[in-house]
Amino acid sequence: QVHLEESGGSLVQPGGSLRLSCVASRSIFSSYPISWFRQPPGKARTFIGQITTAGTTFYPDSVKGRFTISRDNAKDTVYLQMNDLKSEDTAVYYCFGNNQWGQGTQVTVSS
Repeated sequence: QVHLEESGGSLVQPGGSLRLSCVASRSIFSSYPISWFRQPPGKARTFIGQITTAGTTFYPDSVKGRFTISRDNAKDTVYLQMNDLKSEDTAVYYCFGNNQWGQGTQVTVSS
């Protein structure tokens, strides 16, 4: 049973924007905060933001101002809007909730 499923990853040019989606099961979406992480090639998975069930968001300084997390309660979906993308944003992006991971979606930033 899939509880979290990401989509929206693609190849994008530097300076571009991309929006990722994470569809969660209703039980997770309604009861737990959902976080986004990313894992660049050959590197560790790192936290890039979280949204609570009330819609409060948290970001590390590394992405603050460029990345925005939002949620659509009617669709059980959390979004990650990424702007002004850089080559170092290239990674597999994962959503996380209730100790469960999605399968990830690849984002490649390259000209």
